[in-house]
Amino acid sequence: MNVSELARRVGIAPSAVRWYEAAGVIPRAPRQPNGYREYDTADLARLRLIVSLRRLGLRPEDAGRLASLCLQGGAVDDDLGPLLASQHAVIARQRADLDRLETELTDLEDTLTSAGRAGRRPRTVADSPIRVLFVCTGNSARSQLAEALLARMGGADFAVASAGTEPKGVNPYAIRVLAGYGIDWSGATSKPASMFVGQAWDYVITVCDRARAVCPVFPGQHNTLHWGLEDPAEVEGTDDEKLAAFERTAQELSQRLRPFIEVALRAAGRAPRTGGAS
Repeated sequence: MNVSELARRVGIAPSAVRWYEAAGVIPRAPRQPNGYREYDTADLARLRLIVSLRRLGLRPEDAGRLASLCLQGGAVDDDLGPLLASQHAVIARQRADLDRLETELTDLEDTLTSAGRAGRRPRTVADSPIRVLFVCTGNSARSQLAEALLARMGGADFAVASAGTEPKGVNPYAIRVLAGYGIDWSGATSKPASMFVGQAWDYVITVCDRARAVCPVFPGQHNTLHWGLEDPAEVEGTDDEKLAAFERTAQELSQRLRPFIEVALRAAGRAPRTGGAS
C-alpha cells in the first residue's frame, strides 16, 4: 500500500506518516522501482498501535518503542514500566474529573428545575432574602463551608444557615480555609437540623449522602437539592494534606454556588450580582 492508503487506514494524514518516519518513530519503508514507498501489513499494525498509544498520552518516541516491543514479543523495559504506570494514574485522574463534572452538571440541572419551581411561586415579601439551609451530618465541615461562602458570595440577597443531623462541632480546618477567603468563622457553632424545622426556607440543600438519607422533613413550600460532596474530614495524612482536602471542598462549593446564586436570583425576579467572592 502507498502512503495515502496507509494513512487512510490508520486514520491520520499522509503528512503525519512522513513526520513519524522523519522523527525515527517508524522505519522508513523501502522505495519501489517507481520511486514510491511501499508499506505492508506490519507497518499498518505498528502505526495503528503507535497512534493508539499517542492518544493515551505517550510521547512519540515512547509510543514507538512500546509498539516495537509489542510486535516483537519483547518485555517491557525498566523505563517503560513506570511510564505506563504514570499514564494509568493520569487516566484515573481524568476519569475522576469527568465523573465530578458530570455530577456538577446533574446538580446544576436540578438547581435550574428547582429555581423554575421557585419562580412560579409568589414570594410573601418581594425583596426579602432568599432563605437557604445547608444540611450535612455533623455540621462540621461541608455545610459550614457552604453557609459561609454563600453568605459572602450572595450578600444581602440571601439569608443562610447550616445544620447537622448529628452536630459535632466546627472542624478547625474549615475555619482555617475560610480565613483564606477573608471570612472569620472562629465564632461559628454546630447546630441540630431540628432547630430549623418549622421555619420557612426557599432551598434546603444536603451536602452529604448520609444527611440526605436522614434529613428531617421541613414542612412548607421549598426546594430540596442534594450536592454530594466527599467529606474532607475523612482525609488522613499530614497537616498540609488535610488542609488541602478542605481547600478542594471549598473550591468545589464555590464552583457550585456561582450558578446557584444566579439562577436563584433570577427565579426571585432579581438581577444577578456582578461581584462576589472567588
